Formats: sequence, C-alpha cells, structure tokens
Amino acid sequence: MTEQDRQRTYTWHDPATHWARLGELSGLDYLSAVVRGDVAPPPVANALRLALVEVSKGRVVYSGMPGEDFANDVGSVQGGWLAALIDAAIGSAVHSALPVGPRYTTLELKVNYVRAISVDCGEVRCIAETMHVGRTTATASARVEDAAGKLYAHATTTCLILSDT
Repeated sequence: MTEQDRQRTYTWHDPATHWARLGELSGLDYLSAVVRGDVAPPPVANALRLALVEVSKGRVVYSGMPGEDFANDVGSVQGGWLAALIDAAIGSAVHSALPVGPRYTTLELKVNYVRAISVDCGEVRCIAETMHVGRTTATASARVEDAAGKLYAHATTTCLILSDT
C-alpha cells in the first residue's frame, strides 16, 4: 500500500437465520425488528453504509453515508450507490405493507437524479412510501434529501408480490 491508498473493512452476520424469520413475521414486524436491532440488517446495508431508521406501514426512512469510496471518475458519488439506497428504501416500504407470507421483488425502478452528491455531503435520507399494494403488484415512490432538505433524487417502483404458496 502507498500513502495514497485507502482501505475499508466491514463485517456482517450470516443472513440465513434472519431470512428464516421472514416467514414468521409481517413485513412491518420484520422491519421494526431491524430498526430495534433485534434482527441484523442485510449485508448490503453494511457494505453500502445504509441504515433503516424509521418504519411504519407503507412508509420507511433509510439513511445513507456516501463517501469517497463510492466516488465515480468525475469526483461525485456514483449514481448506482444512490439507486441502491433508493431500491432498499422503496422495496422496504412495500415490504412494510405485506402480511406474513408474501415477499416482493422489484419489477421496475425509475430514478430521476436532480443533482450530484458530493463525496463529503454527509448523511442523506431516503423517504419511501407505498402508493398501491395489491394482490400481485405494488407501487411506491421515494425521495432522497440531505439534512437541509435539499432534493438529490426522486424515484418510483413497481414490485411483483410473490405469493407465499
């Protein structure tokens, strides 16, 4: 390693034991357990520095901490990091509205980037809410803002509801 090199490490728990609980709890109960710390967050949340900080039925708030380790070649935070934050939040909003049994998967995600995120902007928050949760599909919207309320992106999704049978 040189003086210019950076290094980052992180740890996570084996997620298999937590995934088993998905069949025991409603989406709201499962995500509430994550917020309380009773269930570990998914490994991707640790890798990307994302945290579920609020949950209610059909609504979640995630925080994310971008940094230079997510920078692209022009010095701003890579749009894929922002899309991953949005996908985590918007999917969790759908999950929070599901009863015990069904799961979901993203069919479509549309992100509108409003402005670049600098590598030193600090924490951003993604607020996501369901618009429709039906038997086979769900739709939701999200927005990403900084501590001052400045908008960085907004998005919509369509999710497929996977039957528990």
